[in-house]
Amino acid sequence: MKLSEFKFDLPQNLIANYPAENRDDARLMIVNRKTKTYEHRIFKDIIEYFDEGDVMVVNNTKVFPARLYGNKEKTGAKIEVFLLRELNKEAHLWDVLVDPARKIRVGNKLYFGDGDLVAEVIDNTTSRGRTIRFLYDGPDAEFYQIVDSLGETPLPKNIKRKVENEDRERYQTIFAEHKGAVAAPTAGLHFTRQVVKRLEIRGVSIVPITLHVGLGTFRPVDVEDLTKHKMDSENFIVPEPTANRVNEALDGKKRVCAVGTTSMRALESSVSANNRLKPNQGWTDRFIFPPYEFRIPSALITNFHLPESTLYMMACAFGGFELVREAYQVAMREKYRFFTYGDAMLIL
Repeated sequence: MKLSEFKFDLPQNLIANYPAENRDDARLMIVNRKTKTYEHRIFKDIIEYFDEGDVMVVNNTKVFPARLYGNKEKTGAKIEVFLLRELNKEAHLWDVLVDPARKIRVGNKLYFGDGDLVAEVIDNTTSRGRTIRFLYDGPDAEFYQIVDSLGETPLPKNIKRKVENEDRERYQTIFAEHKGAVAAPTAGLHFTRQVVKRLEIRGVSIVPITLHVGLGTFRPVDVEDLTKHKMDSENFIVPEPTANRVNEALDGKKRVCAVGTTSMRALESSVSANNRLKPNQGWTDRFIFPPYEFRIPSALITNFHLPESTLYMMACAFGGFELVREAYQVAMREKYRFFTYGDAMLIL
């Protein structure tokens, strides 16, 4: 398929700048692939669509405050540094994006806070990408604490407002455990402890994978031929207990639901020769767009995504291109809220 087939006109006012006041009060559209029908519900109603023996796979990655603001040595110019991933723990080497990039050269020193942290630029990676080394020789725990206190919650740029204190908690799922993501796995943001408890009482298992979401999630596709688009690699883990529980459900013809596109990517990157889930750990750059044959999940919870995004493409691959495209038109007419802090869709 072509990039232009995933274009649609999304009114700016439908992009949610704030989440629903209560996580599980977001709206939920049910899209049924068999009957080709839609239902309009509230997220907490999701328990009605799952039964004993079904499995939900959630992403337990934890977002860290990846956006730092600092100053360049000598000139004092203000610089934004977005931490992408740690390359070497001992040397405090990081892959970052810098803005404005034209001002940042190899050898420059950057100062954060009142000199609490100093970094040196040691390499160029892409037009905005740099490798930096934090010049810090204290304990690791202290280093991460400083980054945590100086860093800002990395809300996507499409959210047109300043970051607020509440975002530290709201841009984190209740499953968050393993720090390493620079973007939240947004489908998981709708879950509350109460919803989880009610699902468990119903006999639904909730099992984790870890996929550290990178900025590639938001990277625009700039080629018309989708087979030529390359996804950024993301680090993931499928633990053995999760694989065992998912395979039990598959063997018992029970429903396996991927909570979010990140869970979906991890599951589909860990398929055994007999179409079962295998324990796995590594990096995945799997790009899922129509047509695609899914081997593990039979349901997907996901947000409403931006036009031409890889996330929208994955939803179309799972739900069927025409059906999901039509669902998005319905969502816009019904004023559903889109993007990170927006409403949810359950594709069955």
